[in-house]
Amino acid sequence: MTDWLVGLMESLGAPGAGLAIALENLFPPLPSEVILPLSGFTASRGELGLAEVLVFTTLGSVLGALALYGVGAALGRERTLALAAKLPLVKTSDIEKTEAWFGRHGRKTVFFGRMIPVFRSLISIPAGVERMPLPTFTALTTAGSLIWNTIFVMAGYLLGEQWSVVETYVGAGSYVVIGLVVLAIVVFIGVRLAERRKGRHAAGR
Repeated sequence: MTDWLVGLMESLGAPGAGLAIALENLFPPLPSEVILPLSGFTASRGELGLAEVLVFTTLGSVLGALALYGVGAALGRERTLALAAKLPLVKTSDIEKTEAWFGRHGRKTVFFGRMIPVFRSLISIPAGVERMPLPTFTALTTAGSLIWNTIFVMAGYLLGEQWSVVETYVGAGSYVVIGLVVLAIVVFIGVRLAERRKGRHAAGR
């Protein structure tokens, strides 16, 4: 991963870092906690301009998010409901509740979601499904991405040779987020199975 990123930045400069971040949005296994600090470290050595890195990585974040927004917009509400209806244990009412929640908190979700590992990519899809106004989505994504990118680029810039320390701590945070998501899914499945058993028991009376 590191060799690939170094080669990309050597070939393309700061736009290479931006391209890596755009791909990270589309393929979350490419970790921004590696790309951004490494970009900052490279800037600290004078091989890239710091401001240039911040501009291109933020641009990459926005372009990647817009691509996923497009996926959500193409999918649309009706297809989302149709897909949900085919999923076991998922009710149409679940999607409707999610829509209502997103309608109330969508702006905050998009802005702060850009600073949460894993969700920073995925949040663009429901924004597209709900057809959040594109200028609003772009502005919130740009602001949230700029904050996230600046923190990690500057961490790599200031830590220098120790830039990889960032990955260690943020990687641990990512595992916590993933663990909470898995726990939420397990609880959701448990509740739905309990409801189904209760419904069968009531019907059998």
